[in-house]
Amino acid sequence: MEQSTRNARARAVDTHCPYCALQCGMTLTRDAAGTVAASPRGGGLCQKGWTAPELLGHPERITTPLVGGEPAGWDEALDLIADRIRSAQAQFGPGAVAVFGGGGLTNEKAYLLGKFARVALRTPNIDYNGRFCMSSAAAAGIRAFGVDRGMPFPAADLAGADTVLLAGANPAETMPPFMRHLAGRRLIVVDPRATATARQAELHLAAAPGTDLALANGLLHIAVERGLLDQAYIVGRTTGFAEVARTVAAYWPARVERITGVAAADLYRAVDMLATGPRAILTARGAEQHGKGVDTVNAWINLALALGLPGRPSSGFGTLTGQGNGQGGREHGQKADQLPGYRRIDDPAAREHVAGVWGVDPDSLPGAGPSAVELLGMLGDEVKVLLVFGSNPAVSAPRSLSVHKRLSVLDALVVCDFLPSETARLADVVLPVTQWAEEEGTMTDLEGKVIRRRALLAPPGQARSDLHVLSGLAGRLGVTEGFDPVPRKVFEELRRASRGGTADYHGVTYERLDAGEAVHWPCPDTEHAGTPRLFTDGRFATPDGRARFVPVEHRAPDEPRDGEYPLHLTTGRVLTQYQSGTQTRRTSLPGEPFVQIHPDTAARHGIAEGATVRVTSRRGDFTAPARLDDGMRTDTIFAPFHWPGANNAVNDALDPISRMPEFKVCAVRIHPQEETP
Repeated sequence: MEQSTRNARARAVDTHCPYCALQCGMTLTRDAAGTVAASPRGGGLCQKGWTAPELLGHPERITTPLVGGEPAGWDEALDLIADRIRSAQAQFGPGAVAVFGGGGLTNEKAYLLGKFARVALRTPNIDYNGRFCMSSAAAAGIRAFGVDRGMPFPAADLAGADTVLLAGANPAETMPPFMRHLAGRRLIVVDPRATATARQAELHLAAAPGTDLALANGLLHIAVERGLLDQAYIVGRTTGFAEVARTVAAYWPARVERITGVAAADLYRAVDMLATGPRAILTARGAEQHGKGVDTVNAWINLALALGLPGRPSSGFGTLTGQGNGQGGREHGQKADQLPGYRRIDDPAAREHVAGVWGVDPDSLPGAGPSAVELLGMLGDEVKVLLVFGSNPAVSAPRSLSVHKRLSVLDALVVCDFLPSETARLADVVLPVTQWAEEEGTMTDLEGKVIRRRALLAPPGQARSDLHVLSGLAGRLGVTEGFDPVPRKVFEELRRASRGGTADYHGVTYERLDAGEAVHWPCPDTEHAGTPRLFTDGRFATPDGRARFVPVEHRAPDEPRDGEYPLHLTTGRVLTQYQSGTQTRRTSLPGEPFVQIHPDTAARHGIAEGATVRVTSRRGDFTAPARLDDGMRTDTIFAPFHWPGANNAVNDALDPISRMPEFKVCAVRIHPQEETP
């Protein structure tokens, strides 16, 4: 609190953008009139970063606790929440209370949230919206490399690459400053749409939604056929290639063309571009948000391993983390199956270590809980009380109309937020929390680099940090120690809890970060420089030090097109908006929902540019204006998910390993919205 107050009197502070995982450095300045402005530090900012300060004084800012929609005091609100928790657990057991976290929370918040669930609530029911983001890439990385770090090398290393393949990634819109690392590179972009990134590529492979796995297997087939493999690397650093080679033998170019719609000639051209020189393969949500997302990412990793890329200078495989703390947020305990340091909650040694730091009996810690979609499906049944931190599942979850209904029938819905999200509008209790420019803490960017968030302003009104919320509730539930709300103290405990884990932060300190050090995990002690590049010592984080090839087979989307629903719907982000739009829809940036359709498809359905379109799936529907674009496939339409609507229609079928829902492909039909009489 002292640090926050001191910075609140400052005129300038160095911090980072509140949005994506690139976490661009920025300097915030406050003039004599109190107006806050952002300027880039050490790079660039996109439109979202430049306009982020607009939300600090937004007229819709929540500045007082709300109980039943009416202003209340903090004691009244926290007492009520604690009473509802005790009542539900007394009647139905510890699992009657659940927690839903967010990938934008600081490391300190994510850590204390996981501890709160396991120690104060004693519930297994905690997961977070990162399940919708990085879970498939994370699981695939662990299968192949033994570790999940989105970018196992600094993004700046890409400047030395000759060719970069982007599978399901559109950084020109989702993280524009990242594009400076790709300037001058030969780009291959795999995407069903001619996105802003695809339009800058030397080669665009417009694969049908849900067919990236077949495409990756097909490229590896050609690499085998042409003798382009790095045999010394395969023999010396990997295991399992023979079975993968047998698998991809069935993915000859003509077959892959039939599955994906990508011409065989373009498949050969892509492999030729990847044949020599420093090369990198990067995936993102377009490849990952599928019922086979883990297998799809492993198919791309197989290609990277066969070409000998991971651990080589200016080469490798990586995934572009989405949310601001999407990396750190999945490392320290707010995942259903996880303890701090990226430890598994079912590992007895991990439980003993973390329980020792927390001062509790290892046997008192609950086991793994359900994933996000499954947890949301329990609302109103097994789960009676839900606490939401930094998330808006009423908009962001698949089959969102069903989620909306379940949120509405809870005995108590508690939401911590600083703006009235759609989820907050349903809540029985809303707690006003701090924004990025009003709080201290750490984040971990897409490279695994730990960075400092610093406060410029004092929180407005009665707003408090999420850490204070957790501390206040823990005390009311009888846990009076171990929930200090001071970020620096929380981080010191996080360091101890993560020590020896995969994501080891023990050597990271506020002092090192404030001195300007760039520290990447793992960092086991304060004398360690950190690890900006993984795998460069010839070993991977597997028991034998070898990377694993994983044989994977293409399978159709959970819901293929048919006569009743003849089109694919795919969803994603656009330049001016972020996630569920709670923040960016309230800035001066332009934006509105739309449905992107190929002109020929629109003509067949009697739809003109700008006309309102109704999109219907087996789960729900939504309407939006038509935007005609000949860069679309004729069998596919696109809608951004930043507004309520699109996620009404998407499929909640889950990947069997990551439990990622299939956001990126479902079957729909379209027609012009009938005019109101």
